[in-house]
Amino acid sequence: MSEPVIHIFNHHAMATQFQVRIAGEEKTYAAQTAQAAFARTDELESRLSRFRANSEISQIAALAVGGKLRLSEPVFACLDQARQMEFATRGAFSVTPTALQNQPTRPLWTLRENEFAIRCDSGRLEFDLGAIGKGFALDRMAEILREWDCPAFLLVAGGSSILAGAAPPATPGWSCGLGDDHSPRRYWLKQCSLSGSGLAVKGKHILDPRTGQPAARLNRAWAVADSAAESDALSTAAMVLREPELAEILEKQPGWLVWLAERDGWRTLGQRDLPPPA
Repeated sequence: MSEPVIHIFNHHAMATQFQVRIAGEEKTYAAQTAQAAFARTDELESRLSRFRANSEISQIAALAVGGKLRLSEPVFACLDQARQMEFATRGAFSVTPTALQNQPTRPLWTLRENEFAIRCDSGRLEFDLGAIGKGFALDRMAEILREWDCPAFLLVAGGSSILAGAAPPATPGWSCGLGDDHSPRRYWLKQCSLSGSGLAVKGKHILDPRTGQPAARLNRAWAVADSAAESDALSTAAMVLREPELAEILEKQPGWLVWLAERDGWRTLGQRDLPPPA
């Protein structure tokens, strides 16, 4: 049986390269679908980037204590998911990782669902969505592909965030490696996301939000979850958490899986079964 035709499209956004791979569709239609997904990414960047002066994230940073800002649906949803991941990881993931370097205490904030708004409770809300924003964008891109009836897809953001839809025709999934397309450690992915965090590219840039200190225990961590926003946040938290605490967290989340790159090799934590290619 011949291999399924996979159409590949690339786009630069959020300071990285996004890629859409679509299987089992006519090329022109796949291209139109990918462009619609990329348009969604560009829209999200305009709202979520802290480097854009008119973005909602920049407007949040300008709030005085007690001030409120009405948010668009995607920004509210992204911050709501970030808050959920902060709770699930016991504070090892946060959108205010540098707060303790710039402020004496971490800023506090509240999402007001009935008003679709955020309120600054204390400090300055200097949000950095770098550890969840690209994953959130992949999740929203996936919504576009499903709306366009292109269920068999693989979405990639910079190589460290991957979201798989349905498997290509006549395959068990998308073969993805921990690191790059030539990585020997590979797994079949479908209807889930894989994300990695590490120190190799940017050095000790990952901070423990609870202490403000750099994470230095591991060189690399990879995480699998149902959504890309979850796996992005989880891989970052895994760089910060001690192994017993991480194991306790994973026991409560059967859909989560983590690999830790340690000096003596890889260590796997979590209950999700993810088959490797034969």
